[in-house]
Amino acid sequence: MKKISRRDFLKVTGLVGAAAALTACGGSASSAAASTASSAAGSAAASAAALGADTQAIVDRGVLKVGVKNAVQGFSFQDTLTGEYKGLEDSLAEMIAEHLGVDVEFTTVTAATRGELLDSGDIDAVLATFTITEERKKSWDFSTPYYTDYVSVLVEDSTGIKGLADLKDKVVGVSSGSTSARALVKAMIDEGVLDGASFDADTFNADTWKDGVSFRQYDDYPAISTALSAGEVQGFCVDKSILAIYKTEGRSYIDAEFSPQEYGVATKKGSDFSTLCDDLVKGWLADGTIEQLIKDNGLD
Repeated sequence: MKKISRRDFLKVTGLVGAAAALTACGGSASSAAASTASSAAGSAAASAAALGADTQAIVDRGVLKVGVKNAVQGFSFQDTLTGEYKGLEDSLAEMIAEHLGVDVEFTTVTAATRGELLDSGDIDAVLATFTITEERKKSWDFSTPYYTDYVSVLVEDSTGIKGLADLKDKVVGVSSGSTSARALVKAMIDEGVLDGASFDADTFNADTWKDGVSFRQYDDYPAISTALSAGEVQGFCVDKSILAIYKTEGRSYIDAEFSPQEYGVATKKGSDFSTLCDDLVKGWLADGTIEQLIKDNGLD
């Protein structure tokens, strides 16, 4: 866990200092200035209106607690030496905190733990390549999507696997709690590789699915990468932006991208803080702030 505070710094240095600080976190000076100006304008508007009880509790605490990942280049990556987090999602979390005038505290989460920590109140929001689905929206609120990615599969070149058809009867590694296994099975059905007679998207379970392809679930991405190298699995399936960091020499993506993945800020169901986050994301999409952050972090 790593606390990052810029509130006092902003009070002393103003807009120029804030631009420099955001640049250090992965943004350009120009995007930093735009982001800070946007946050400042939003904060002024927020101060003139009464905050909801959930949001006010965060302000009173003085800290926004955010769940992020620590090994997804471009989205959220933690420097092992400094402990600093850098990426699109870290910048968005910092901007939400700046809007509220509070510090931000990052907690590293995985696909399996992020929902649990949100439910327990250990964190206020999740910005961790959290794909928006109708099923998940029953449990948590999501903001308007700030990024859209696609699922693919990474393989060792030595296996000769090139496409979806080559994955038939193979074992594929996925992250516990993710939607990747279901997305891959649906893509194989759509491609005609599997007949799909026993597939039900609502009841699909990666642990029990054995019809034409099977899965092993792991707690984190490095573990899947290690399993791929060891031959325990023949494919590593997740969002392509996550796979990019593990695409080393001798590995390739299969010739398929499927299941668009829209990432949003996840918050507690029915929280007034959900509305605030959605309004901020919509504003940053409209004024080009998020577009610039995507470019600054090499995600365009």
